[in-house]
Amino acid sequence: MISESFIARPPSSGTVAGFIAWGTGELAASGIEGARREARLLLEIAYGMTTGWQLGHGDAAIEDAGAFSELVARRARGEPVAHLAGRTGFWTLDLAVSVDTLIPRADSETLIEALLAQRPDRGSVRSVLDLGTGTGCLLLAALSEYTLATGLGVDRVPQAVALAAANARANGLSDRCSFVAGRWDNAISARFDVVLSNPPYIPSGDIPGLMRDVADYEPVSALDGGADGLDDYRILVPALRRLLAPGGVGIFEIGIGQDETVPALGRAAGLRVEDVRCDAGGHPRAVVFVM
Repeated sequence: MISESFIARPPSSGTVAGFIAWGTGELAASGIEGARREARLLLEIAYGMTTGWQLGHGDAAIEDAGAFSELVARRARGEPVAHLAGRTGFWTLDLAVSVDTLIPRADSETLIEALLAQRPDRGSVRSVLDLGTGTGCLLLAALSEYTLATGLGVDRVPQAVALAAANARANGLSDRCSFVAGRWDNAISARFDVVLSNPPYIPSGDIPGLMRDVADYEPVSALDGGADGLDDYRILVPALRRLLAPGGVGIFEIGIGQDETVPALGRAAGLRVEDVRCDAGGHPRAVVFVM
């Protein structure tokens, strides 16, 4: 909870070091982990002062603290830093984000790492399909590595499709990809060398217990995987048999505890499980299927 002192008396001016200390205290009091690091990030968002610059200019004056105070208040209520900044980094890309899509996270980069391990020859991939594309992060990251490839991103949310297309333009990849609004693989008749997906996989009953910056600010439709978290895998995994080109690879993100159930769905559909790759935290995160 935000303290009464913050609500009634946000500072009007001060030094960089003073504002970092104040912001750190307010964020820590509201339960934000890494409060000092986040205070520095918010100061950078508000005034363009990089963390490196802040470290060397702690006594620099800030005459109008309104922008910083507002960001601290919003973050203390749980609003994600990426939403406050309007963008985030993913792989080697800079991506715009919005409330209409999941915020790209480092865990999802595991899918790109798995793809590179499976297809180290950068000329070996010519077509990529991304189901539930959101910001376009997976498709655009794949295209940035496989420069001869073209791709298609599908999302049922029209606003997400527009955002992904804008991210493609901003990263110089719009000439090699397109985005359409649709429900998963409906009406797709082509086959692809690579199919990527980060479907909703949180069991419905677990969503209220997620961190508030996820549960309160990210779209439930992109989180809720049904009673056991597997609803969308039951659709997507069997679809790989008609979506993958001969020798193709399908890579799906999974949640905690799904490293046996999702591969089992693939085996039941006649697919081979080539790999289950862990993220940086050591959690199984990407299942690799091949025809």
